[in-house]
Amino acid sequence: MPKKPDEHRHPDKLEPFGDLLKSVHHFFQERPVKGVLQSIDDFFKQPFPHASFPVDIRDAGDKQIITAALPGVKKEQISLNILGNSLTISLQNQDILTEEDDKNKTFRRFGSYQSASRMVTLPHPIDEKQVKASYRDGLLEITIPKIQGKKIDLID
Repeated sequence: MPKKPDEHRHPDKLEPFGDLLKSVHHFFQERPVKGVLQSIDDFFKQPFPHASFPVDIRDAGDKQIITAALPGVKKEQISLNILGNSLTISLQNQDILTEEDDKNKTFRRFGSYQSASRMVTLPHPIDEKQVKASYRDGLLEITIPKIQGKKIDLID
C-alpha cells in the first residue's frame, strides 16, 4: 500500500492524540494528583457510615432498648444527646493526613470529616441519669427505663 504524501514529511502526525494521551496518563500517575485520587478512594472505602445507620427500638416492658449496628466505628466517635423524649445518636470521624518530603521541600495536609446522626423519639420522657449505654463489637445498645407519669384522679 503506498504511503500518503503527508506521512513522509510528518510521521509524528499519524497519532495526533498520542502525546496528549501520554501526558494525561503521566499527569494522573504523578504526585500530587495520584495522592489526591488515592485519598479520595480511601475516603469512600472507609467503613464509617456515610448517611445513616440502622437503629432498632424494642419495647421490653418497663424499658426501651435501642440498638444500632455501627461496624468500624470507634467508641470515641459516638456521642449520645438526650432532650425531652428524644435521643440523638451522633457519629463523627475526622482524619488528618500529613505528608512531608524533605527532599523536594513539600508539605501536604489532607483532611476529611464525616458525620452521621439518627434521632429516636420515644412516647415518654427520658431521665438521662437512668440511661445505660454500652458499645461492643460494633453494636451500640442503649437501655432507657420507662418513666411513669403522675396519675391524676378525676373529681366527681
